[in-house]
Amino acid sequence: MQPRPRLTVLGSLNMDISVSVGRLPGPGETVLGTGAVIAPGGKGANQALAAARLGGAVRMAGCVGDDEFGGRVLAALAAEGVDLAPVRAVPGCATGLALITVDATGENMITVAPGANGQAGEQEAAAALSAPADMLVLSAEIPAALLAAVLGGSPLPGGGAPLGGSPLPGGGALPGGGAGRRLPCLVNLAPVPRDAAALLAAGIDWLVVNESEASELLGRSVAGLSGAAAAASGLVAMGAGHAVVTAGSHGAALAGAAGTESVPGFSVRSVDSVGAGDAFVAALGVTLAAGIGPAAALRAACAAGATATTRQGAQAALPRPAEIRAATGEDWPI
Repeated sequence: MQPRPRLTVLGSLNMDISVSVGRLPGPGETVLGTGAVIAPGGKGANQALAAARLGGAVRMAGCVGDDEFGGRVLAALAAEGVDLAPVRAVPGCATGLALITVDATGENMITVAPGANGQAGEQEAAAALSAPADMLVLSAEIPAALLAAVLGGSPLPGGGAPLGGSPLPGGGALPGGGAGRRLPCLVNLAPVPRDAAALLAAGIDWLVVNESEASELLGRSVAGLSGAAAAASGLVAMGAGHAVVTAGSHGAALAGAAGTESVPGFSVRSVDSVGAGDAFVAALGVTLAAGIGPAAALRAACAAGATATTRQGAQAALPRPAEIRAATGEDWPI
């Protein structure tokens, strides 16, 4: 039997408060919602949970508060078999909170209060990299300095030593330096942090962004599948080994040394796009970690992301292989 691909996720852990509305509000406007749902979320936690549902052996690293919300976030991950040993509960700090508004078409707007996620630092980086993995997945709801330290071996604020030269168990090495095999990284720059160009130059193996994030990184408008393909090539020119740009219901595009690849979107009945990007990232990470080729991995990720839009909520909508097949007709490749 093929071993399960091993993924370590270093990212945010939040509690989500979601409200459904007929339309999204404009600046200064109040709209009334039809209900509120409080449930675990956060890009890091969502990606870890989705990867576990899709067959990965997953470790989660990050921070929660020492409060009820933190306990609920960890319980949801534990129920899916995620290894939580690298997660730290920060005394006197609140768990991160996301306020999510979703309109009748499934579009959303999100505001995040980082809470304990803002305390993630050298301890979390060391914990995340303390065991071998086939893929390290990073997202940007944690401090940018932590991302830079993991990717480039730079010191963290507070005088910590550079991370890049530290050995991994089993003869590997931390990204950015040291002897032995370099740990592959998939980075979801959502939201785009300051000095993002420096992160790209530090050595991102796989970069995943959506149209608006690609627009911010490139300084120009990105729209549609053809625009996503051009943007992916531009991001590779900025330093990413491979770049993937998602274009919502239009699909996603990939660029790398072997050229470009585009996958049109799957036709599904979308009710809520919250969590779709996290399902996409997790699916891409799991398939790449399992040795699936880039084109097939991109198609699998598009199918997973599309499936996630067919149900409401973030973690509740993250799909399993059977749900991907039911929604899109695609067989999960591992």
